[in-house]
Amino acid sequence: MNSTPHIVITGAGAVCAAGLGVEMIWEEILAGRSHITPIRSFDTAGWPVAIAAEVQGVDNRTLVEDRKLHKTISRTDLFGLFAAGAAIRQSGLPEFRQRLEAPAAATFDDRSGVFAGSGGGAYESNYEFFPLLTAAAGDLPKFGRELCDTVNPMWLLRHLPNNVVCHVGIRHKFKGTNACITNHCAGGAMAVAEAAHAVTFAEADRAVAIGHDAPIEPETILHFNRLGLLAGDTIRSFDQDRAGTVLGEGAAAVLLEREADARSRGATILGEFLGSGCVTEALGVLDLRPDGDGLSRAIELALADAGVPARSVGMIVAHGNGTRASDASEALALRRVFGDDPPPITAFKWSFGHLIAASGVVDVTLALNCLRQGIVPGIPTLRKVDPELPSLPVSATAQAPRGDSALVLCRGFGGMNVALLVRADPAAPSV
Repeated sequence: MNSTPHIVITGAGAVCAAGLGVEMIWEEILAGRSHITPIRSFDTAGWPVAIAAEVQGVDNRTLVEDRKLHKTISRTDLFGLFAAGAAIRQSGLPEFRQRLEAPAAATFDDRSGVFAGSGGGAYESNYEFFPLLTAAAGDLPKFGRELCDTVNPMWLLRHLPNNVVCHVGIRHKFKGTNACITNHCAGGAMAVAEAAHAVTFAEADRAVAIGHDAPIEPETILHFNRLGLLAGDTIRSFDQDRAGTVLGEGAAAVLLEREADARSRGATILGEFLGSGCVTEALGVLDLRPDGDGLSRAIELALADAGVPARSVGMIVAHGNGTRASDASEALALRRVFGDDPPPITAFKWSFGHLIAASGVVDVTLALNCLRQGIVPGIPTLRKVDPELPSLPVSATAQAPRGDSALVLCRGFGGMNVALLVRADPAAPSV
């Protein structure tokens, strides 16, 4: 967005298999550690894929302290609330609000927005019905009579798609404009774009954008595998031997506000949101244009929105999900936009899996760290770049960004393509 006000990021939070908090996840990235391991949350005996990137060793009360709330929200909601809370706290807004007089505090609440992106839920929400379906043996009247005595009465509340939006608002008194974006992998990235738009055009003075997902459950694993999308060992973005992606779980969030407001209250600015682009390829649920047209159009829209030329982009965080078709078309899209001189490219899914709706947001938080510390981490699982792909500056070892801005790419089912442009504040610490 090339007109004032400038929109900045003053808070960030994340949780995934690589750790609690952006700083911990960043350290794991720099150390080259992958957290793709055998699945522990269910028995994988006889299952075609037995690996994922699960959040392990984290008590629910660490994510959300209120134990009563655990009964009415799901695992993905816990992740979303944790990430949002971390971003809001880091922004310093709760302390700022406490210093306001009552009328100003009421206005503050009314002008604070919440935007959450989710992948659309998992089949796990239906599992509670299975024992009764089996016992009823096709007798639907019996199923209906015994339903209320068998299924938890909190089932509906636990699986409301807007739980994160409403509970972030309740917990932090954010009463302003809001949206729940259910758009598979693109959901979180779109939440960031929509939140920035809301602040830019004065629908809100500030907004938290969240992406969250918890897709690691038996039926989702089974169907992704049947579609030929899952790898059996790890994610090898752009590698000649790449065989698919690996599912991960978690959430990430960023707090966006006007630069003038952030500086007036002395907030630490982590980075600036520059622009976004979102398109669909309009082919089918799984089909991708092999020439990368959709993604290249999203990138061009983001560059135009930001008012910056392609040559000024300092680095790229690729979607890099490790599937053959997506990586190939992504490589072509990048060459279409950047020609023979793309900036350094990396991807992070090798460490914590494909977080579906959370992937784009966590990539934004990590991209800001890359820019502030002047390092584009390598992809440790990359052994040999696929010779059938156009030449790209992607490496197993670290590179240096060639500027202070980063392009973050996110793709999803339905031919969705989202591109986000951010710039780091060089004076800001790593998050």
